[in-house]
Amino acid sequence: MTFDLAQLNEAIRYEGGISRRLFLAYAASLSALPWIGARAVGQTRRAAFSNDPFRLGVASGDPTDTGVLLWTRLAPQPLEPNGGIAPENFEVAWELAADESMNRVLQRGTAVATPQLAHSLHVEVNGLDPNHWYWYRFRAGDAESPIARTRTLPTAESSPPELRFAVASCQHYEAGLYTAYQHMAEENVDLVFHLGDYIYEYGGEDNRVRKHAGGEIMSLADYRVRHSQYRSDPLLQAMHARCPWFVTWDDHEVENNYAGEVAEDERVDPATFLVRRAAAYQAYYENMPLRKTSLPHGPDLQLYRRARFGRLAQFNILDTRQYRTNQPNRDGICDINAAASAPENTMLGATQRRWIESSLLASPATWNVLAQQVMMGEVDVEPDESRRFFMDQWPGYLRERQRLIKFLADHQVKNPVVLTGDYHANWVNNLRFDDRRSDTPVVATEFVGTSISSEGNGARFPKDWQAILAKNPCVRFFNGERGYVRCTVTPHEWRSDFRTIPYVSRPGAPVVTRATYVVESGRPGAELT
Repeated sequence: MTFDLAQLNEAIRYEGGISRRLFLAYAASLSALPWIGARAVGQTRRAAFSNDPFRLGVASGDPTDTGVLLWTRLAPQPLEPNGGIAPENFEVAWELAADESMNRVLQRGTAVATPQLAHSLHVEVNGLDPNHWYWYRFRAGDAESPIARTRTLPTAESSPPELRFAVASCQHYEAGLYTAYQHMAEENVDLVFHLGDYIYEYGGEDNRVRKHAGGEIMSLADYRVRHSQYRSDPLLQAMHARCPWFVTWDDHEVENNYAGEVAEDERVDPATFLVRRAAAYQAYYENMPLRKTSLPHGPDLQLYRRARFGRLAQFNILDTRQYRTNQPNRDGICDINAAASAPENTMLGATQRRWIESSLLASPATWNVLAQQVMMGEVDVEPDESRRFFMDQWPGYLRERQRLIKFLADHQVKNPVVLTGDYHANWVNNLRFDDRRSDTPVVATEFVGTSISSEGNGARFPKDWQAILAKNPCVRFFNGERGYVRCTVTPHEWRSDFRTIPYVSRPGAPVVTRATYVVESGRPGAELT
């Protein structure tokens, strides 16, 4: 295998630069990975399979007002490292129709599934009507995928009266069943935003609801199998088939609490960790409905991006893992001290920060949304007189958090809303420049969605949680059950319904709306209805 050093150098550029030693170590160790590319090389043949090659389902994502991305991956034996398919190119046909029975086909074509991308397909369909629902399917040889539904967004200039979408995150396979997706599929939402921890990297453990295949995942083959195991879940597949998704990652798609090029165990050489990160990023792209603009280059993948639902809402989808500096106070929880307040700490990196500021300044939308990973509210999680904050969340990157909140206030960004995952609990936080001061104005509202299954049946209530709520003026609501958030957005109000289920250890859990919070347009802060 040969390396284009200019290409590698571009692939590992970081905000603060990278040492010559690290660059050379990375270039040498990357030879362990198959080189990926968007172009199929070699002979392509018509597929013939003894088992259904569409066992991972289908999905769509990243819609625009005139197009959408269609995804599938051929894997007749999902838990084999190569998906149980020969390392060859296979031709796959696709169709997009105006009706669920697929009688009125509007577009069709063929694409090539290559072994370099684990026989995944990322078909970008363009030339569609704005604000329309469509149906699609794939064919490989004699096999046919399920028929799934997708949609385009309204034009940027239009004023849609309503948007309904769901927020999900944290779906630990071993911890419980995906019953939340079963209920979500009945909601008839327009979109889903998945805010990270789509997979977990840990090795399989006995005596849990389900068991991961293999040990802790490290290699590209490992990450591919783990994604396949998660993707095999029928309830997850059914929700992907209902509407397009916007996805972003958090830490477990690579490793718990990693920060940029720093592993959870800081003793791991950064060059070694970047090889693992490159494998994880490649497998993530292969298994997510992402456009070719997100095709990874070594340990680098462009994930932050923007979507506009007409003039109603602009969604800025962030990446708070790839560019962040090392987590301060690595013990994870402490007061906001000098390390947490250091001005050089960043979650976003300078380039992404400039992008989000420019995006917000140019937005014509009624609602301006930051869809991101970790809690922005400065929540002191100790019920007594001591003060402790999670350092892998925004309080550990205090100056950048303050800069962002100040930017929203100074530039009077219209109706800012933050959507967050990670925590395995529901929170509603009214955000201030300093959340510890109740005498300062509210600037934005944060809705934190609980996990789909992570933490299992156990409600994640902190010790003496009512005392914690009493000492945190930013917090309006807390709930530790499993579930998702259903959001209904109009020009006049934002409504978040916290949909929860009581257990995930067995099928059949019912869903209830545990609480509903509303933000009125032009009035920052959420109120219970």
